[in-house]
Amino acid sequence: MDYGKTLNLPQTDFPMRGNLPQAEPKIQQWWDELDIYAKVQEATEGLPKFILHDGPPYANGDIHIGHALNKILKDIIVRYKSLNGFQAPYVPGWDTHGLPIEQAITNSGKVDRKKMSVPEFREYCKDYALNWVEKQKAQFQRLAVRGDWKNPYITLQPEYEAMQIRVFGEMVNKGYIYKGLKPVYWSPSSESALAEAEIEYKEKTSPSIYVAFDVKDGKGKLPEDSAIVIWTTTPWTLPANLGISLHPEFDYVVVEANGRKYVLAEGLLETAAKEIGWTDYKVLDKVKGAELDRAVCRHPFYDRDSLVMVGEHVTLEAGTGAVHTAPGHGEDDFLIGQRYNIGVLCPVDDQGKMTAEAPGFEGLYYEKANGPIMEKLQETGHLLKAGSITHQYAHDWRTKKPVIYRATEQWFASIDKFREDMLDEIKKVNWTPNWGEIRLHNMIADRGDWCISRQRAWGVPIPIFYCRSCNHPLVNEHTIEHVADVFAKEGSNAWFIRSESELLPEGTSCPECGHGEFRKETDIMDVWFDSGSSHAAVLKQRPELQWPADLYLEGSDQYRGWYNSSLITGTAVYGEAPYRGILSHGFTLDGEGRKMSKSIGNTVDPNAVSNKLGADILRLWVASVDYQADVRISDNILSQITEVYRKVRNTLRFFLGNLAGFDPTKDKVEKSQLNELDRFALIQLNRLTERVLKAYDNYEFHIVYQAVHHFCAVEMSAFYLDIVKDRLYASAPEDAGRKAAQTVLYEALTVITKLIAPILPHTADEVWRHTLGVEEVSVQLSRMPKADSSLYDKELEAKWNQFIEVKTEVNKALEEARNKKTIGNSLGASLHLYPDADTEKLLAGFDRLDELFIVSHATVHPAGSAVPEDAVALKKLAVKVVPAEGEKCERCWIVTPEVGQVEEHPTLCKRCASVVAQLPAQA
Repeated sequence: MDYGKTLNLPQTDFPMRGNLPQAEPKIQQWWDELDIYAKVQEATEGLPKFILHDGPPYANGDIHIGHALNKILKDIIVRYKSLNGFQAPYVPGWDTHGLPIEQAITNSGKVDRKKMSVPEFREYCKDYALNWVEKQKAQFQRLAVRGDWKNPYITLQPEYEAMQIRVFGEMVNKGYIYKGLKPVYWSPSSESALAEAEIEYKEKTSPSIYVAFDVKDGKGKLPEDSAIVIWTTTPWTLPANLGISLHPEFDYVVVEANGRKYVLAEGLLETAAKEIGWTDYKVLDKVKGAELDRAVCRHPFYDRDSLVMVGEHVTLEAGTGAVHTAPGHGEDDFLIGQRYNIGVLCPVDDQGKMTAEAPGFEGLYYEKANGPIMEKLQETGHLLKAGSITHQYAHDWRTKKPVIYRATEQWFASIDKFREDMLDEIKKVNWTPNWGEIRLHNMIADRGDWCISRQRAWGVPIPIFYCRSCNHPLVNEHTIEHVADVFAKEGSNAWFIRSESELLPEGTSCPECGHGEFRKETDIMDVWFDSGSSHAAVLKQRPELQWPADLYLEGSDQYRGWYNSSLITGTAVYGEAPYRGILSHGFTLDGEGRKMSKSIGNTVDPNAVSNKLGADILRLWVASVDYQADVRISDNILSQITEVYRKVRNTLRFFLGNLAGFDPTKDKVEKSQLNELDRFALIQLNRLTERVLKAYDNYEFHIVYQAVHHFCAVEMSAFYLDIVKDRLYASAPEDAGRKAAQTVLYEALTVITKLIAPILPHTADEVWRHTLGVEEVSVQLSRMPKADSSLYDKELEAKWNQFIEVKTEVNKALEEARNKKTIGNSLGASLHLYPDADTEKLLAGFDRLDELFIVSHATVHPAGSAVPEDAVALKKLAVKVVPAEGEKCERCWIVTPEVGQVEEHPTLCKRCASVVAQLPAQA
């Protein structure tokens, strides 16, 4: 129906088309002119605070769709909290130190790293990072992420670095920081130690070899002419071998094969024999692993011993049950080596090359050494079998190259000293989803000490000095505070520019030997220590914020990253977790569920989506998905989202278009004066409000998306609005029924606009600017609606819900009549209804069934009446559709014998003739 053509009422200028790519930048410019962030903070001053602390993205490239998912989720929450009774300041941040920036500067070809001093190189890194901060800032703002963009936190800021130094110092004071020689993840490609959070696992093909270690002293349990068989996938670690580990409880057998005697675990004999190729072997003896403790073997190609040790870490999962032990290249190896005091040998340098401690292989890159080492084993007669294996192997998550375990002197945070405190804190956190608690608990329960030192230039220095006389490390609260004060004024570059005496309090001397000259530590801190200190450097320092944060929200990879490092520093320094709640989201996949990759070409650029479809479409996609799992995005998915957006937008546009001439200050009809249909619509609106607010509170934005869409598409457009169009378009402008419908529309308009404001901020503010009677210049300065339970009427709801079921059935009969060309549109129909007794009783409770069914005439025949053969049999009733008698009113389209009864208006029905007579004369 198109009654609006004849009503001649003024329309609002709310545009028909969204034109979001063109409209959104203008709306954002208006926000900037208003300084909307400051306005929101002023409007919420004095309310309880809700602090979502931003995990800092890395400043080294354009944002990707994962960034968009993360930032939009945060923005939805912050906007909702601001509208719902909280002051929710949002301070965005950036992570700006680390290897990727160093690599980008080096690989750019614009600078020669070797010809530059460390301070000069660091300045280049700083400029590079700040350049990307500005670019990403603009990209996040295009997504309508509202925040304190004028004053973000950046990890390279002097005040931030100073607070990070103080966090480190407090951990030193509590005895949590130490320097030690132990194996750590080492990245030859980065030439630096790595933490567990910087490791990812990918498939790698490695050698798979079985090696015989000749027995030198079998403790009377092993024949002197036997050999213990080990299996390894890292032949390059054999030059570092100092022992063999057995399990004390396993049975080990002496077997004869190919004329020689070998020793291995009984539980792996069959599989190992098959792998090695022993087709005929004989078990000669059996002995417990514990009985072989401190037996001695000979290294297969060096003139040194290899001690037999026993440890619980040995398993029967693969190999031989006898583990090649190199304390310089494995954590378990190191620990058992410490227990047996066999020393640590690590013949691999920072670049991954074999050193002089690996005679015969010096200078070879560790992987290149595998071949020559296997040749040496073959030459000495100790290589039993060589093959290959494809397995999951640790890689540097930045360079994507394999890493190794390598024993070096590093600075560590001792997790054991406060592990139980962290586990207790984890129990106090609100976890969404719930499995997050188990995941972080297990990570903290199982993690070793945190290696916090890195052998790089671009980062925050470890503020420790060494006595030039006795090499004793110097770090205490006085030196820390002095360095922090210098950094607060000059930034951490001062460490590389200023002398030791300028960085230390005047008169400092070594507490061990009294010497007064020192050298500086050259290592920097792990970047996870940088970002993990943000709660102290930001939440504790910004007056508008508070500690702990109410919420941290990041991708699920941050259980091993930022969630982890923040918990460590927070508990270590303040005795508490720095967050009350953790909310995590999954990763973004393409439409087919594949991981996004530039090489595949299936990535989605959020800036391109904003420029083509609008940021509100992207935001609506974020709201539509169950983000706690991995989420999919594609052109097809965005097309579906766009259709949902259009339905919501067009519903709002319908409201605005039909509120022309409605002054809410004087035209609103009291709710008690509304008819049942209007009251039912308001009940549905309040039910929607109730459901949406609960979903927002539970961070279930897909429920908000579904509920608002369903309300607009079904409860409004397909039912209420369809019915009241006649009242809105054809009644007199001041008709009480029309004003009642407009009252409902106005209520729905303001409520829905507020409900969608966190998700669709551009659209919501565009609507708000066209809404009469609102006090706030922006919907962002308003408050969320509250459900009015006084409106609820269960009997009324039940009655109208039953009617909707009947109407749905009747619509089927009308559709069939349309298909048969019996009628054109529904207003050309006259209905004959043949209900059962219950439905007859139901229908008797409604006035104007013709209006409710949107037909020209409706007759209800008593239950039990004869049903015509050509009636359509439906649930609870049968329906016969016939053409309505009379003429079609050209204004309201109702077919009635009354058309032409008013002489002045021969083409109108009596109702329309009366209305037209009241309208102002046309010019």
